[in-house]
Amino acid sequence: MANFLFVTTISGFLPQFESGDARCASDLGCNVFYASNFDNPVYVFDKEELVNKGIKLYQIPIRKSPLSVKSNLQAIKSLKKLIDECDIDVIHCHNPMGGVTARVAARFSKKHPYVIYTAHGFHFYKGAPVLNWILYYNAEKFLARWTDHIVTINAEDYKRALRFHVRGEDGVTRIGGVGCDSKRFKPMPEIRDSKRKEIGVPESAFHIVTAAEINDNKNQRVIIEALAQMNDKEIYYSICGKGPNEEYLKELIAKHGLEDRVRLLGYRTDMEEVLQTADVFAFPSKREGFGIAAVEALLCGVPLIASDTRGAMEYAKDGINALICRSGKPEEYAFAIRKLKSNPELLKRLSDNCRDSAFDFTDGEVRKIMRPVYERALQHSNR
Repeated sequence: MANFLFVTTISGFLPQFESGDARCASDLGCNVFYASNFDNPVYVFDKEELVNKGIKLYQIPIRKSPLSVKSNLQAIKSLKKLIDECDIDVIHCHNPMGGVTARVAARFSKKHPYVIYTAHGFHFYKGAPVLNWILYYNAEKFLARWTDHIVTINAEDYKRALRFHVRGEDGVTRIGGVGCDSKRFKPMPEIRDSKRKEIGVPESAFHIVTAAEINDNKNQRVIIEALAQMNDKEIYYSICGKGPNEEYLKELIAKHGLEDRVRLLGYRTDMEEVLQTADVFAFPSKREGFGIAAVEALLCGVPLIASDTRGAMEYAKDGINALICRSGKPEEYAFAIRKLKSNPELLKRLSDNCRDSAFDFTDGEVRKIMRPVYERALQHSNR
């Protein structure tokens, strides 16, 4: 029985985004291991639930910042020990530093396992800062030679990864994100009014929802500034998530006198229900490798107001299931919100297109692509 190791920088990343891949590895008869920094929880998850599924958990002191050299060197040492002692056959690593530490550890281990790396959005992309290209592009290009297979989640990253010289003969695969649960995320109009009452949104209000970590990149600020420009008391905005910018957003909301209509709802485990209350889903990220939350909204029949990032362009189609804006332009978001609020026929037309447009990004479709990747990895793991 093969031993299959998942490595992520952020604990909770596997149950939040990679549960389908873990299930796939288990279905192929593998023992599943999960290494992450469990002292750095961003997503709420139940460790005991993972253990009950047969997943073996290992703490590593990995840090998101490449400047945390001491911790990340210790993470490499811990991973190398884990690979050798647990006789790991295949590694699937995620997140930039997860990809760095796992690939370095695998390269210098005795076992030399087969390595798959999923790039959840390269930090070098069209329009990225020059420093990103200098640091991240060269690092990814170098580490590709210690990688058997690279998985990308958008077209731009796929084309760039094809230029790398990966170690394995299998090369590069593109998938439609990590896969959404279309059974969980679906239209449930019967709960709309009761859920609105629960979260404090009037039945007649035009309701905008965002679900993302609250940080600079996710750019919730631009929607708040758009609402400040509009001064429309019928519009409510619910921000779901936690993160370092919470206090800043509270101050910005208070500055514009929007406390009664813009609320921070915190991290939610009931997003499939919260989305039923939304007229539109705002997705204003400055940079996005893909953006699973937006696809979840589409599966619930909720149109998008999205920024023109490479990730969102995978599924957000202007005038079909979304209106597209530039990430730094609150006036464009204000125009899009006003347009959809004042035109119920347009809103319904976009809504009617949402679920079908998200089908390629569902869990079943992604697993159809990932299962053969895992099968080839297992075939080649005993080099």
